[in-house]
Amino acid sequence: MRTDDELACRDVVEAVTDYLEGAMPAADRERFERHLAGCDDCAAYLEQLRTSIRLSGRVQAESMPPALREGLLRAFRDWRRS
Repeated sequence: MRTDDELACRDVVEAVTDYLEGAMPAADRERFERHLAGCDDCAAYLEQLRTSIRLSGRVQAESMPPALREGLLRAFRDWRRS
């Protein structure tokens, strides 16, 4: 049974970018890490993302053709509305 202070897996997935970028407030980070400690699936998801980032490197927005950048931004905006 989950208490009001605990995160659901969906919350973790939605907040993982802030966590990885260090943009998460300390209290939220503590809740996030507490969830990871008890959820093997979310811990595995986080490690998969870390591995993907490490293997792919970082793409700089300036190095992308403008049409590709705009297409990606549009796709992510539309995805969040779904």
